[in-house]
Amino acid sequence: MMTEREYFEHAITLEKYMAQMESNQEKTYTIYEKFKLPDDTEFIDNLKQQRVNILAITEDWCGDAMMVNPILRKLAEAGDLEVRCVYRDDNPELMDRYLTNGGKSIPKYIFLSESGEVMGSWGPRSPKVQQMVDEKKTKLPEKENPQYELHWKTIVGEISDRFTSDPDLWQDTYEDIRKSLQKIL
Repeated sequence: MMTEREYFEHAITLEKYMAQMESNQEKTYTIYEKFKLPDDTEFIDNLKQQRVNILAITEDWCGDAMMVNPILRKLAEAGDLEVRCVYRDDNPELMDRYLTNGGKSIPKYIFLSESGEVMGSWGPRSPKVQQMVDEKKTKLPEKENPQYELHWKTIVGEISDRFTSDPDLWQDTYEDIRKSLQKIL
């Protein structure tokens, strides 16, 4: 069984991951271009000193990853962090170590020390984003309803639209990732 450090060593950079995306690439880059990292000098300086590496479990079809990965990339660039990505569906043994309420929700970020020790993790959503998604899901009919699939696709589209256009969600996501990183610094 591979360690998180070994996964990290064999993974691709976040930049390469984004460049070769087959789904959601345009939306991902739109968020990357529009998201502005807040002035957070002390935190960024701490990141630079600690040399945290981040192993991202992700997939380019995932709406959450579409929103969160570009935010993480901005943070990584500012803090001189190395982020490398593995695909969830190709790495079930790793994903199974980082389940969310029993599910394989992504993105999942694993924070590693310079020597490769797991220091913590984050993902897949900030509480505010989770609340928004949960509120949208309350509008769904029961799964047995013949209209369920149509309603589900509509809800997914609404969520995706919010993910690509709502700076408040981006900022909340940044703050939640920051809070998780702050715990390990």
